[in-house]
Amino acid sequence: MDLNRKIEQLHRIYEDFEKQTADFRAGALCKRGCAHCCIHFGTVDITTLEGLVIRQWISEQPAPERLRIRERIRKNLRQKEKGAPSPCPFLDAHDACSIYRYRPFSCRQLYSLRSCQGGGPTVHRRAAAMAGETVVKLQLLDETGYSGHMSYVLHLLNDRGFFTTYRSGRLDPGQIKGFGKSHGMIINRMVALSHGPGGRNPPG
Repeated sequence: MDLNRKIEQLHRIYEDFEKQTADFRAGALCKRGCAHCCIHFGTVDITTLEGLVIRQWISEQPAPERLRIRERIRKNLRQKEKGAPSPCPFLDAHDACSIYRYRPFSCRQLYSLRSCQGGGPTVHRRAAAMAGETVVKLQLLDETGYSGHMSYVLHLLNDRGFFTTYRSGRLDPGQIKGFGKSHGMIINRMVALSHGPGGRNPPG
Protein backbone atom coordinates (compact mmCIF):
# COMPACT_ATOMS: atom_id res chain seq x y z
CA MET A 1 0.00 0.00 0.00
CA ASP A 2 1.49 3.32 -1.10
CA LEU A 3 0.44 5.51 1.82
CA ASN A 4 2.12 8.63 0.41
CA ARG A 5 0.00 8.34 -2.72
CA LYS A 6 -3.12 7.82 -0.62
CA ILE A 7 -2.30 10.91 1.44
CA GLU A 8 -1.97 12.91 -1.80
CA GLN A 9 -5.41 11.65 -2.85
CA LEU A 10 -6.73 12.56 0.59
CA HIS A 11 -5.68 16.17 0.11
CA ARG A 12 -7.18 16.24 -3.39
CA ILE A 13 -10.51 15.15 -1.94
CA TYR A 14 -10.25 17.97 0.63
CA GLU A 15 -9.43 20.48 -2.11
CA ASP A 16 -12.30 19.33 -4.32
CA PHE A 17 -14.78 19.79 -1.48
CA GLU A 18 -13.43 23.23 -0.64
CA LYS A 19 -13.74 24.33 -4.28
CA GLN A 20 -17.24 22.91 -4.66
CA THR A 21 -18.51 24.60 -1.49
CA ALA A 22 -16.60 27.89 -1.76
CA ASP A 23 -19.74 29.89 -2.61
CA PHE A 24 -21.63 28.41 0.33
CA ARG A 25 -18.82 29.22 2.76
CA ALA A 26 -18.28 32.76 1.48
CA GLY A 27 -20.59 34.20 4.14
CA ALA A 28 -19.29 32.12 7.02
CA LEU A 29 -18.70 33.86 10.35
CA CYS A 30 -15.94 31.45 11.41
CA LYS A 31 -12.55 32.92 12.31
CA ARG A 32 -9.38 32.00 14.17
CA GLY A 33 -10.11 31.43 17.86
CA CYS A 34 -13.80 30.71 17.21
CA ALA A 35 -13.84 27.25 18.75
CA HIS A 36 -17.46 26.72 19.73
CA CYS A 37 -17.77 23.60 17.58
CA CYS A 38 -14.38 22.30 18.78
CA ILE A 39 -15.40 22.66 22.43
CA HIS A 40 -19.12 21.89 22.49
CA PHE A 41 -19.53 19.49 19.57
CA GLY A 42 -16.62 17.17 20.28
CA THR A 43 -17.53 14.47 17.78
CA VAL A 44 -14.55 14.69 15.46
CA ASP A 45 -14.68 11.46 13.49
CA ILE A 46 -11.74 10.58 11.26
CA THR A 47 -10.46 7.76 9.08
CA THR A 48 -7.32 5.83 9.94
CA LEU A 49 -5.53 7.56 7.07
CA GLU A 50 -6.38 10.97 8.51
CA GLY A 51 -5.19 9.72 11.88
CA LEU A 52 -1.90 8.69 10.32
CA VAL A 53 -1.37 12.25 9.05
CA ILE A 54 -2.07 13.67 12.52
CA ARG A 55 0.15 11.03 14.15
CA GLN A 56 3.03 12.07 11.89
CA TRP A 57 2.54 15.72 12.89
CA ILE A 58 2.64 14.73 16.58
CA SER A 59 5.88 12.79 16.05
CA GLU A 60 7.53 15.93 14.64
CA GLN A 61 6.86 18.05 17.75
CA PRO A 62 9.48 18.58 20.50
CA ALA A 63 9.46 15.80 23.10
CA PRO A 64 7.79 17.82 25.93
CA GLU A 65 5.01 18.93 23.57
CA ARG A 66 4.52 15.38 22.29
CA LEU A 67 3.98 14.21 25.87
CA ARG A 68 1.47 16.99 26.55
CA ILE A 69 -0.46 16.26 23.35
CA ARG A 70 -0.61 12.53 24.01
CA GLU A 71 -1.87 13.14 27.54
CA ARG A 72 -4.60 15.45 26.19
CA ILE A 73 -5.62 12.77 23.69
CA ARG A 74 -5.81 10.16 26.47
CA LYS A 75 -7.94 12.53 28.55
CA ASN A 76 -10.16 13.20 25.52
CA LEU A 77 -10.60 9.46 25.02
CA ARG A 78 -11.56 8.89 28.66
CA GLN A 79 -14.08 11.73 28.55
CA LYS A 80 -15.57 10.44 25.30
CA GLU A 81 -15.91 6.93 26.74
CA LYS A 82 -17.85 8.36 29.70
CA GLY A 83 -20.10 10.39 27.41
CA ALA A 84 -18.76 13.59 28.97
CA PRO A 85 -17.99 16.79 27.00
CA SER A 86 -14.66 16.31 25.23
CA PRO A 87 -13.14 19.48 23.75
CA CYS A 88 -10.68 18.86 20.95
CA PRO A 89 -7.23 18.01 22.36
CA PHE A 90 -5.56 20.05 19.61
CA LEU A 91 -6.88 23.43 20.71
CA ASP A 92 -4.10 25.70 21.92
CA ALA A 93 -4.20 28.21 24.78
CA HIS A 94 -5.92 30.75 22.50
CA ASP A 95 -8.59 28.29 21.31
CA ALA A 96 -6.92 28.09 17.90
CA CYS A 97 -6.32 24.80 16.08
CA SER A 98 -2.73 23.60 16.45
CA ILE A 99 -3.15 21.15 13.54
CA TYR A 100 -5.09 23.45 11.22
CA ARG A 101 -3.06 22.50 8.14
CA TYR A 102 -3.56 18.80 8.93
CA ARG A 103 -7.08 18.93 10.38
CA PRO A 104 -9.43 16.12 9.35
CA PHE A 105 -12.48 16.45 7.15
CA SER A 106 -14.85 16.53 10.14
CA CYS A 107 -13.35 19.96 10.85
CA ARG A 108 -12.90 21.10 7.24
CA GLN A 109 -16.57 20.64 6.43
CA LEU A 110 -17.73 22.90 9.27
CA TYR A 111 -18.73 26.52 8.86
CA SER A 112 -21.64 28.59 10.08
CA LEU A 113 -23.72 31.40 8.63
CA ARG A 114 -24.82 32.44 12.12
CA SER A 115 -23.17 32.65 15.52
CA CYS A 116 -22.90 29.18 17.07
CA GLN A 117 -23.38 30.49 20.60
CA GLY A 118 -26.34 28.65 22.09
CA GLY A 119 -26.51 26.11 19.27
CA GLY A 120 -24.69 24.29 16.53
CA PRO A 121 -23.43 25.59 13.18
CA THR A 122 -25.82 26.73 10.45
CA VAL A 123 -24.88 25.33 7.05
CA HIS A 124 -26.52 25.03 3.63
CA ARG A 125 -28.36 21.77 3.03
CA ARG A 126 -26.52 21.18 -0.23
CA ALA A 127 -23.15 21.71 1.44
CA ALA A 128 -24.13 19.23 4.17
CA ALA A 129 -25.14 16.68 1.52
CA MET A 130 -21.83 17.19 -0.31
CA ALA A 131 -20.00 16.69 2.98
CA GLY A 132 -21.75 13.34 3.42
CA GLU A 133 -20.69 12.29 -0.08
CA THR A 134 -17.12 13.33 0.69
CA VAL A 135 -17.04 11.24 3.87
CA VAL A 136 -17.87 8.19 1.75
CA LYS A 137 -15.02 9.06 -0.66
CA LEU A 138 -12.61 9.23 2.28
CA GLN A 139 -13.76 5.86 3.59
CA LEU A 140 -13.43 4.28 0.15
CA LEU A 141 -9.91 5.67 -0.17
CA ASP A 142 -8.99 4.18 3.21
CA GLU A 143 -10.58 0.78 2.60
CA THR A 144 -8.12 -1.13 4.82
CA GLY A 145 -8.75 1.22 7.73
CA TYR A 146 -11.54 2.29 10.04
CA SER A 147 -13.59 5.36 10.91
CA GLY A 148 -14.39 6.61 14.38
CA HIS A 149 -13.79 9.31 16.95
CA MET A 150 -10.39 10.94 16.58
CA SER A 151 -9.10 9.87 20.01
CA TYR A 152 -10.14 6.25 19.32
CA VAL A 153 -8.37 6.13 15.95
CA LEU A 154 -5.21 7.72 17.38
CA HIS A 155 -5.33 5.22 20.24
CA LEU A 156 -5.37 2.34 17.75
CA LEU A 157 -2.49 3.81 15.76
CA ASN A 158 -0.41 3.91 18.93
CA ASP A 159 -0.76 0.13 19.22
CA ARG A 160 2.32 -1.40 17.57
CA GLY A 161 0.48 -4.47 16.27
CA PHE A 162 -2.36 -2.46 14.74
CA PHE A 163 0.04 0.10 13.28
CA THR A 164 2.12 -2.63 11.63
CA THR A 165 -0.97 -4.32 10.17
CA TYR A 166 -2.34 -1.04 8.81
CA ARG A 167 0.97 0.08 7.32
CA SER A 168 1.28 -3.26 5.53
CA GLY A 169 -2.05 -2.72 3.76
CA ARG A 170 -3.76 -5.64 5.50
CA LEU A 171 -7.15 -5.56 7.18
CA ASP A 172 -7.72 -7.66 10.30
CA PRO A 173 -10.96 -6.63 12.07
CA GLY A 174 -10.42 -9.40 14.61
CA GLN A 175 -7.38 -7.51 15.85
CA ILE A 176 -9.59 -4.73 17.25
CA LYS A 177 -12.84 -6.67 17.67
CA GLY A 178 -13.45 -5.84 21.33
CA PHE A 179 -12.36 -2.20 21.15
CA GLY A 180 -14.03 -1.67 17.79
CA LYS A 181 -17.39 -2.99 18.94
CA SER A 182 -17.41 -1.12 22.25
CA HIS A 183 -16.28 2.14 20.63
CA GLY A 184 -18.48 2.10 17.52
CA MET A 185 -15.68 1.82 14.98
CA ILE A 186 -16.71 1.53 11.31
CA ILE A 187 -14.85 -0.87 9.01
CA ASN A 188 -14.27 1.24 5.90
CA ARG A 189 -14.22 -1.81 3.63
CA MET A 190 -17.86 -2.42 4.53
CA VAL A 191 -18.63 1.02 3.11
CA ALA A 192 -16.75 0.05 -0.07
CA LEU A 193 -18.71 -3.19 -0.37
CA SER A 194 -22.03 -1.39 0.14
CA HIS A 195 -21.17 0.88 -2.81
CA GLY A 196 -20.57 -1.99 -5.18
CA PRO A 197 -17.47 -3.22 -7.04
CA GLY A 198 -16.81 0.19 -8.53
CA GLY A 199 -16.68 1.82 -5.11
CA ARG A 200 -13.04 1.02 -4.54
CA ASN A 201 -11.79 3.68 -6.89
CA PRO A 202 -12.80 6.99 -5.31
CA PRO A 203 -12.77 10.11 -7.50
CA GLY A 204 -9.87 12.50 -7.20
